[in-house]
Amino acid sequence: MTAIGWGSMFWPLAAMALLTFGVWLRLYSVRIPEMRRRRIHPQSVATSVTKAGRYEDVRASDNFINLFELPVMFYVGALAAVQFALVDAITLALAWGFVLGRVAHSIIQCSYNKVMHRFAVYSLSALCLWAMWGWIIARAL
Repeated sequence: MTAIGWGSMFWPLAAMALLTFGVWLRLYSVRIPEMRRRRIHPQSVATSVTKAGRYEDVRASDNFINLFELPVMFYVGALAAVQFALVDAITLALAWGFVLGRVAHSIIQCSYNKVMHRFAVYSLSALCLWAMWGWIIARAL
């Protein structure tokens, strides 16, 4: 396959950054009003141990944390593909598949939070990620 310019991979990377920013905004638009409404002092939730069970709505915060787990492998893979000129149509399609799956996962988790729906899109996006890594490694060989 013919390599595509690095600029093509910029857009899935930017989309993931924008998704993370959107979930971050959602997190604080939910968290701060809840802390005010329930009179939760910031120091009382200073650690993960002390905040466990204090909040009623943790969907956005759980999703925000999740956006720094598996997506790290996406960022590294995408940047490696760019660095070594391994971005092609398949790499790009798999990158977009991962990103779209993460968008769907975030929408589900930050709204109605049905676990099996979340798991289905998580699994599909993870498969795209691992396939992207496999493709990048195969092309590098």
